[in-house]
Amino acid sequence: MERLQKVLAQAGIASRRKCEEYITSGRVQVNDVVVRELGTKVDPAADLIKVDGKAIKAQSKTYLMLNKPKGVITSATDPEGRKVVTDFLPGVKERVYPVGRLDYETEGLLILTNDGEFANLLTHPRNHVPRTYLATVKGNLHGSVLDKLKAGVKLDDGMTAPAEADYYDINPEKNETVVVITIFEGRNRQVRRMFEAVHHPVIRLKRVMFGPLELGGLPRGKFRALSEKEVQALREEAAAAGASATSEETDGTDPQ
Repeated sequence: MERLQKVLAQAGIASRRKCEEYITSGRVQVNDVVVRELGTKVDPAADLIKVDGKAIKAQSKTYLMLNKPKGVITSATDPEGRKVVTDFLPGVKERVYPVGRLDYETEGLLILTNDGEFANLLTHPRNHVPRTYLATVKGNLHGSVLDKLKAGVKLDDGMTAPAEADYYDINPEKNETVVVITIFEGRNRQVRRMFEAVHHPVIRLKRVMFGPLELGGLPRGKFRALSEKEVQALREEAAAAGASATSEETDGTDPQ
């Protein structure tokens, strides 16, 4: 017997948190009875489970990496008819979802999967999986600004956790600086807001790493399957970060 939300996530319906919302809103039936209670246990081999009246089917686990172009919505669908990331997955029959988000104008590494538990592991705030970006910003950025980014920046939703930041390239002619920055949180538009806070607005932003996974030479708009080794490395990174955070909380120290 397994928790209903876990079964739904493993079937590729959505992330575990989203599946919990489906349950509490009355969209899920077990043996033709609406179930709203979180934690309800089911036997996926014997029970008939439906979401919005449609029986769920077990799917093989799929793990993909896409080099998302700018001007694309990080979603499986868009009511306004704009391009979404799943438009760039020709031949993929499984119903996959993005792991986290890249905003409309940001490009680079995006993971997609139908494994809800895996997605939740990578995006849970406790796990602090690092994300690394190349940020092209306006102005000739001085070392003192890098120090501010490393120490944490005050945003309207509070101080950021310390980041890793260093020069990647400097173009005095264009009055631009490229910074490689690694953050350990997943706030909305965090990198852009951090640079705005230090008065160097972002011109271009590209994610090049997610945990140990590197974008490498994957062309813009193309995708590839992750290897078992890469999936396992991501799991281990998230688990180790989560264990470290739990240990720091137990010690009474700030996990950030």
